Amino acid sequence: MKVERNSPARPARSVAQAAYARRIEATDSVGAVDPVPASVLGIPEAEFTPRVRDAIMGLMGEVDTLRRELSQTKARLDEVEKTADQDGMLPLLNRRAFVRELTRYIAFTGRYNTPASLIYFDLNYLKRTNDELGHAAGDAMLAHFAQVLLDHVRDSDCVGRLGGDEFGVLLSHANQDQALKKADSLAEALKSSPTIWNGHEIAVSFAYGAFELKQGDSPEIAMTRADQAMYAQKKMQRSAAE
Repeated sequence: MKVERNSPARPARSVAQAAYARRIEATDSVGAVDPVPASVLGIPEAEFTPRVRDAIMGLMGEVDTLRRELSQTKARLDEVEKTADQDGMLPLLNRRAFVRELTRYIAFTGRYNTPASLIYFDLNYLKRTNDELGHAAGDAMLAHFAQVLLDHVRDSDCVGRLGGDEFGVLLSHANQDQALKKADSLAEALKSSPTIWNGHEIAVSFAYGAFELKQGDSPEIAMTRADQAMYAQKKMQRSAAE
């Protein structure tokens, strides 16, 4: 998910205002006032007196000021929305925003008949890392884990932190087989990129599972099935280690 695009504020003077000002400056140099053509503002040429001109210029300036303020307000609202959707520590969607996107992906599978899938990651030994190396080391491991996920997904995909050591990846246009292949690819990228903390390498350990989203699923059902797939994979890991 890998939460920023705003058009720049308009200049202090609009194009029409600047053109009119240049025209006034040129005529003032010879001591004459050439009124704005009536066809531009819908005002009869005879009524376009200096007072009317000044009033219109003032209104145009106020309009430009309002446009700038509107642009600035929109930028602030966009930033607030981004902050509300982002995890407090990592550059990922928080759980609330991730569930919202998951709901949207599920709706798209039915509306447009396009597949989408969810990958669920559970990072192991975070507590042990915190206990043995300190919370700063644990935070560094979380940040590195998140960044590797972000670096290996498309812009159309979403990555979120679902809990302290749980992560979700939403894949657009990916069926079950494609999701499994992508999950394995992400796992390889994570395993080959350990966290480096104070000159020491912190090996990463995790379990993961993938599940294709189905039309009519609720976010809770989808996350439960992905979680079950993750636990099945974790069980296989333990069996292989014994």
